[in-house]
Amino acid sequence: MKEIIFWLILLILCIGVELATMGLTTIWFAGGALVAIFAAVMGAPIWLQAVLFIAVSLLLLFFTRPIAVKYFNKDRVKTNVESLVGRQAIVVSEVDNLQGIGQVTVGGQEWSARSAADQARINVGAVVTIVAINGVKLIVREEQLQNTKEAAAKAADNTAEAE
Repeated sequence: MKEIIFWLILLILCIGVELATMGLTTIWFAGGALVAIFAAVMGAPIWLQAVLFIAVSLLLLFFTRPIAVKYFNKDRVKTNVESLVGRQAIVVSEVDNLQGIGQVTVGGQEWSARSAADQARINVGAVVTIVAINGVKLIVREEQLQNTKEAAAKAADNTAEAE
């Protein structure tokens, strides 16, 4: 009877902490405690109850947590800097990783930037996509479509000048 009360208290504590934090932290252990309660009701020895608690908790943690996090966090609104990833920016100062220079503007704000490709230099006026954030620097990748358009425009200009 003592074991059932112990597991029941642990179950209630785990659920209480989960309700208070909503962080998907202790719900897995509540599942383990629930299985341990059933084992205690069936008369299993305390060592088996503890093994079942640990095994079920770990199984739930490792196999169902990634799925739960994926579905529970899909409606989470990205805020502040997180919202910049995936957006486009314009290079306002040449981005050169070797020299450690470069700035882009996005959403009316200027940010320090570095190229995602180590050796790449990105010229002023190029459109880039923000792929990550490292500290206070945006990690950017040059838009290939924009480069094609610019190359076509330059080729057209060179052809017109040659005529």
